[in-house]
Amino acid sequence: MDFRHISRIAFVVASLVITYQPANASETTVVTEGHYVMGDSDTLAIAEERVLRLAQRRAVEEAGVYIESAFQDIEKASSGKNFRSSSLAIRTIAASITKTEILESRRSFKDDRPSFYIRIRAVVNLDSLQAAVRRWQSEERFAEHFRRLQSENAELKAQLRELKTSPPAVRTLTIEPLGHTKDREQVRILVEKAILSHHLPRKLDLISQAAALDPQSVEPLIVRGQTYLRLASAAYSNKSRPNEYSEYIDNARMDFDRAILLDPKNTWAFLGSGDVNTWLHRPVEAAHAFEQALELDPFFDLARYRLINLYTAEARKLLSLKQWSSALTVLQKCLPPETSDSWILYQKEAYLLRSDIYKKLGRPIQAIDDLSAILRADPTDRQTLLARAALYQKELHGRAAKDDLERACMLGATAACEQLP
Repeated sequence: MDFRHISRIAFVVASLVITYQPANASETTVVTEGHYVMGDSDTLAIAEERVLRLAQRRAVEEAGVYIESAFQDIEKASSGKNFRSSSLAIRTIAASITKTEILESRRSFKDDRPSFYIRIRAVVNLDSLQAAVRRWQSEERFAEHFRRLQSENAELKAQLRELKTSPPAVRTLTIEPLGHTKDREQVRILVEKAILSHHLPRKLDLISQAAALDPQSVEPLIVRGQTYLRLASAAYSNKSRPNEYSEYIDNARMDFDRAILLDPKNTWAFLGSGDVNTWLHRPVEAAHAFEQALELDPFFDLARYRLINLYTAEARKLLSLKQWSSALTVLQKCLPPETSDSWILYQKEAYLLRSDIYKKLGRPIQAIDDLSAILRADPTDRQTLLARAALYQKELHGRAAKDDLERACMLGATAACEQLP
């Protein structure tokens, strides 16, 4: 059974239903609440974060600034389990909240599932919110194109062969100059058509026309850079030789570099630059680009995900060389203490690596803490339960070790069952 609710919200200087008071010229203080019913795939930490995000979202909406966003609240039932997820099209709204005070927080049960309630007082910076919304509107098309490319990989491989046989001139066009306003409108239309196109030669043709029409426009460069990187990915998955896709990477590099020159605050341009440097095996430059994207937008999840993968891969290499201290330094960047618990599953390998380093350095308590972080996000991880039980045994914490072994055994870990009396 599948339940889906999608609401579209528009607020223009709305009259407030809940407590509202001015803080200063550009800030507003709002008292509001949030409700969230926990799904079977949620952990307590994730559910608590989601109910807080929902309350913050409502605070931003009630602040009275014009927002148009899509909010999805999806519930699915499969094999007797309920899964619930919520998402916001504008995730950067939380960046406009300068202060959040929790006034009330409680849990109850709804239909035999934990239900979370929170009441908060939030200070919303209207200037930051308006800037975030404007930037989101301009960058949403980059995200749409990125999502389309991500889902088209099988088709890309076939089109890659077609593209190799196309004459180079297909992407070199001469555009007659038009009026400035007409140029911009034409660029917008061409970018939209390119994003919607599933045919790579056509996509590159359209986006190159847009780039030629307005060399100062960032959008064509980013969309074309994304396309080139997907071409490189398709060629790589086809087991092509590096020299067969190096041109795509170089073209993407030039597009993203120029986009950064034109708009030094464009997060998608920095994400693209980081991806190019990852392809070129330049981890330091790639990390710097992803970090710059996160400085501009701390809620840019793709950049954070890229950083996690990049630092984890670097730490893995250092571990293979037995450079424990250097690997630990890299992992500290990957696992900052202020990171939300909702990221733990994405950081799982990094936590396991750091736990292993702590064990080798004779720091068992910290090793246990890292394994406990993983289990906080996923209490059913049998291998992590076994690893923590081994550390507890070494530290002579027999009761704790027995608890972990019993849980792992119940989850089907034969090795755990064999260790139980």
